[in-house]
Amino acid sequence: MIPKLPEISLISGEDQTQGNRAAGGGATSTTDHPVSHWRARLTLNIVSDHFHFDRENLPSDVHRYLRAFQNGKKMVYLPLLFVDELSNRVKDLMEINSTSMELPLTISYDSISLGRLRFWIHMQDAVYSLQQFGFTEKDADEIKGIFVDTNLYFLALTFFVAAFHLLFDFLAFKNDISFWKQKKSMVGMSSKVWKVKKAFKIQVFWKGGKPTFLFGKLDESERRTEEYDTLAMKYLSYLLYPLCIGGAVYALIYLRYKSWYSWLINSLVNGVYAFGFLFMLPQLFVNYKMKSVAHLPWKAFMYKAFNTFIDDVFAFIITMPTSHRLACFRDDVVFLIYLYQRWLYPVDKTRVNEYGVSYDEKPKGKTHKD
Repeated sequence: MIPKLPEISLISGEDQTQGNRAAGGGATSTTDHPVSHWRARLTLNIVSDHFHFDRENLPSDVHRYLRAFQNGKKMVYLPLLFVDELSNRVKDLMEINSTSMELPLTISYDSISLGRLRFWIHMQDAVYSLQQFGFTEKDADEIKGIFVDTNLYFLALTFFVAAFHLLFDFLAFKNDISFWKQKKSMVGMSSKVWKVKKAFKIQVFWKGGKPTFLFGKLDESERRTEEYDTLAMKYLSYLLYPLCIGGAVYALIYLRYKSWYSWLINSLVNGVYAFGFLFMLPQLFVNYKMKSVAHLPWKAFMYKAFNTFIDDVFAFIITMPTSHRLACFRDDVVFLIYLYQRWLYPVDKTRVNEYGVSYDEKPKGKTHKD
């Protein structure tokens, strides 16, 4: 395979493998041509179950590993030997160069059940089929990591939870539509979170199948909401702009990258994560200033919160950059603060909610004579 580019310090130009080259006297290849690599680990599995197969209905996946011979009147087979190819990850390969005199080899042996053997055979064939369909070796290696580096029972639980993730996505989308369909004003709603920038209020009425637009200025409550929203963004930008720039400079000095382009992409991605976190915080400030959370779509929030916790589970299973993993947990922090504000600011029955309804209003009774 083509060797990986070494990570270097972009400031000093020091190679990560310079110390190893100085100690071993060898050189790490940086060619674009394939170079021989060594697998330092070999995993052998033998089926420990004494299973009686039907000669006429022998499973095709097991047949290739079956070595049978005649023993008197009985047809017997040798223990099924399975060489585990899924556990061989690309990250474990060692490059072989002209100075390699000795190479380590670790042989692991373990028993395996027949059901587990058939499962691994199907997974191994599936990964091979993906490569035949055009998947790169790196992509196939990531898929192998899901099955190899994760407990199978935990992985099955993850697939089960993923179904609920789709269900909560649908319910959150449904409640979002219902919320905004009945929403009459943007009071208490951060325009940074909801991607809305308003200078005027626009109302839409349908007459004869045609939309009619009515324009009007924002009322006092909406104007105060916009003021708090802008003020929160101003204070948060004073904090996050220096953090993003300082983090990029720190990474440039102390961390190693393959190229300047790699450092630039990494810095921009971290900036996206930081500003994604920034745009969620103004709503907390608006809630604090207005001492109310009654204007928020709590049903949709709850469904999205469940999905956030499910994303946390995937963050531990799927291989991903640390910054992206932290971005999954930032949503948890914001949601916990939302819950605290909901407890801190109980619902006022006399306050008009997001649908323009006050639960304390009583219907007017008819006048009558005593």
